[in-house]
Amino acid sequence: MDAAAVGHGAPVTPAIPARRLLPLYLLLGFSAGLPFFMFNAVLLLRLARHDIDIVTIGYFAWVALLPTFKFLWSPMVDRYAVPGFARFWGKRRGWILLSQLGIFASMVGMAFTSSDTDLPLVALFAVLLAFWTTTLEVAADGWRIELAPSQEQQAPIVAANLWGYRSAMVAAGSGAVLIAARSDWTVAYLAIALAAFLPFPVLALTRADPDARGRRWGSLLLGTAAAIPVLAASCAVVALAGWAVLRAADGAGVGSDTNLTPIVMAVALLPFALLALALPRIRRLAPDAPLLRSPGLGPFVDIFWRYGFATLLVLGFVSMYRVGDVLALTLSHPMWDAHGYSLDQIGIADGAVALPASMAGVGLGSWMAAKWRLSWALAAGALVAAMGNWIYVWLWSVPPEGWVLYAGVAVDQFGNGMAGAVFVVYLSMLVNPRFPAAQYAFLSGFAFLLARLLAGASGEMQQVIGYDGFFLLTGAISLAAVIFIPFLARIRSRGDSAGPAEAA
Repeated sequence: MDAAAVGHGAPVTPAIPARRLLPLYLLLGFSAGLPFFMFNAVLLLRLARHDIDIVTIGYFAWVALLPTFKFLWSPMVDRYAVPGFARFWGKRRGWILLSQLGIFASMVGMAFTSSDTDLPLVALFAVLLAFWTTTLEVAADGWRIELAPSQEQQAPIVAANLWGYRSAMVAAGSGAVLIAARSDWTVAYLAIALAAFLPFPVLALTRADPDARGRRWGSLLLGTAAAIPVLAASCAVVALAGWAVLRAADGAGVGSDTNLTPIVMAVALLPFALLALALPRIRRLAPDAPLLRSPGLGPFVDIFWRYGFATLLVLGFVSMYRVGDVLALTLSHPMWDAHGYSLDQIGIADGAVALPASMAGVGLGSWMAAKWRLSWALAAGALVAAMGNWIYVWLWSVPPEGWVLYAGVAVDQFGNGMAGAVFVVYLSMLVNPRFPAAQYAFLSGFAFLLARLLAGASGEMQQVIGYDGFFLLTGAISLAAVIFIPFLARIRSRGDSAGPAEAA
């Protein structure tokens, strides 16, 4: 499970010294981190403050399931260029610029529905925000793996990316809560939308792609004009899909008291289950088989072809490793609200406390990923992350004092950052750099599938076992992932398939 254990083929592009990539990925992490809290923790807190019931709040946590399925559109990010933007900035930055426009528009929509009186409309803009945030991450992750294919190169870039990401999450969470405490949620979302848009002009001023065919300002105008119908079409598709789902649910007699978790789990697991069932056939394929060369399916089939039945072990491990962190994010803010903490205290915890603790954890985790065997680094990350969940059991049992909240958040965020940094490097080492965006999207999406499915049922779980039982359970699930590590350390890649021609 070290670089040798999961090694992949030769890079498709020459590696660039990490020191030149660090400022770039600090900015890209910031670009992706700002909106994440706004459709996740901040939205759930907003709903709680508007007295939306805890079960409905749990269902809104399923918006975070969308990144799990980013593999469905990630091959498009690998294959196609964005009109206008790509003429000057290239394919990867073109997708990033388009995604930032989508993020800004979606967050403005969430700002003007902040009364939460029309929950389907709130859900529409939350899903759009999740979609464009995820698309930005797909493009940035694919570029990162192309430019820095080795474990030693990945670790510092991952640290810079996560520092930017977590700084932005904290800025969004703490900033939005503090602004809402002094004004309202509309102003809070508009302020974060403006902050999220700041990297756009910075990226627009970066150097041209080596294969640039257009001029900077002409490409910017053409790309912005082309983005308008794309954003409108994405809104229409999501609205139509949401309407169809609601009609189908109404026709099936699904109500507020219906247990949706088994249905959602079955739908979410279906594509992964089909690939697993096809594993014996995939394993027998020749390296140049048509299925492996398929632009749509080839990148995903290649993962199962290279690792064989060990792929199931890898998927089982990655699905459990981050459960505690995701579930803590889902119910931590509603728990703080229920325990009597003020918005000011929550804002300080999310900002002044969470940021340095998280960045320290990311720094240590990235250093461990570069210097240690990945198996040892992963085990240490799981242990510290589990402790971060269990600290909330103590927090719930004592009176709501500021220092108690701050201590609990510091431990949680340190463990979250440490485990997250090690985990990103591990997933990157599993990827074939011939099609990095698609494969990293598949693996990282599946890695959060179980956690986000459980997040949607977190409200129901809390009603049964309470907040203390909930956080005790989630920490135990994260720690249980350590059981897989001795077996993962023995896994070796079979080599590389021919792959889609477009990725060559």
